[in-house]
Amino acid sequence: MSTVKVDRFLECEGLACPLPVVRTKKTMDEMNAGEVLEISATDKGSVADLQGWAKRTGHQYVGLREVKGVYRHFIRKADASEIKKEIQYPHAITNEEIQRKLEAGENLNILDVREPAEYAFGRIPGAISMPFGELEGRIGELSKDQEYIVVCRTGNRSDMACQLLSEKGFKKVKNTKPGMSEWLGSIEKEDY
Repeated sequence: MSTVKVDRFLECEGLACPLPVVRTKKTMDEMNAGEVLEISATDKGSVADLQGWAKRTGHQYVGLREVKGVYRHFIRKADASEIKKEIQYPHAITNEEIQRKLEAGENLNILDVREPAEYAFGRIPGAISMPFGELEGRIGELSKDQEYIVVCRTGNRSDMACQLLSEKGFKKVKNTKPGMSEWLGSIEKEDY
């Protein structure tokens, strides 16, 4: 079995979105083109987050190894000519705006792109669970005629989801900022 030559190692175990991406970006900024960074994370959402970040920025997501709940990501830093400027999705909605719409009785299509466990332990009432890592494969379940409000924990994963939906022809999509980490409205959760 061949091994991947790793130039830097980044420990992100125990961290949740957006920290693995934030720390990966900072570390990649310090590396040379062609070098490989190995990121060790325990957040299942880091799989879709880091793959999405690499695709958006032009870095090469080399691969993933998962052993006993630890995700080892390998990303090769792109040459300066290949690096894409990170773009934030331009259409956003605040937690407070969503809360006002819900209180006014508006029927909202809220798409929660967090991992199933995050969704189970607290979500905006009526939100649909569609983890970011499954979104592209399940996009056929959504209607391009509908408006969607996309939510995650902090607005980062939902930003990537909004960009993906926009690329696939969805015109009425808004990213929730700051997301569930600062949601003060009512929540639904699973009974355990």
